Amino acid sequence: MQAPGPGDALLVVDVQNDFLPGGALGIRGGDAVVAPINALLAAWRKRGLPAFLSRDWHPAGHCSFTAQGGPWPVHCVADTRGAEFAAALETAPDDVVISKATRADKDAYSALDETSLAEALRARKIRRLFIGGLATDYCVRATGRDARAAGLEVVVLKDAVCAVDVQPGDGDRALDELAAEGCELSTTAATLRAMEAAA
Repeated sequence: MQAPGPGDALLVVDVQNDFLPGGALGIRGGDAVVAPINALLAAWRKRGLPAFLSRDWHPAGHCSFTAQGGPWPVHCVADTRGAEFAAALETAPDDVVISKATRADKDAYSALDETSLAEALRARKIRRLFIGGLATDYCVRATGRDARAAGLEVVVLKDAVCAVDVQPGDGDRALDELAAEGCELSTTAATLRAMEAAA
């Protein structure tokens, strides 16, 4: 792996209370992504590289909720505790927050779906995106696919993502699909080693 540097960004996908164990749509083991992501955020900030944090930011009555005929329980309603980033996630004031799925009538798994992320990446001349967060088989998968479709290089950090696995193996299949679409699959440790070697 080429060490992260200028032209690279870190994208943390949806590490929000409602997706952690005990949340409205809690992912078993989802809290395990926080430590590796925090290590990456620290390394990124030390080198002055940009970090983006996406979040589901649903209006009440969002079309993805079961009461509206959607597949999911009420989750990540804007300005509620469930929509807040995990308390243990070490955010910083200069992190760029990207809100998605903000329209009541349209779901959006990808952080690039009708958000300001693509414009923000272009403004910073980002060519490669490192992705961690939740969930592997939904928002991480959709974001990685859209980033590749937009011409970006993508690195998915396998130890910094976690799957819902509605069907057993969904997470592994999502990683296989991302790899088939040209995403590099790596780990936090390998990324940090590359950064230290290049320092």
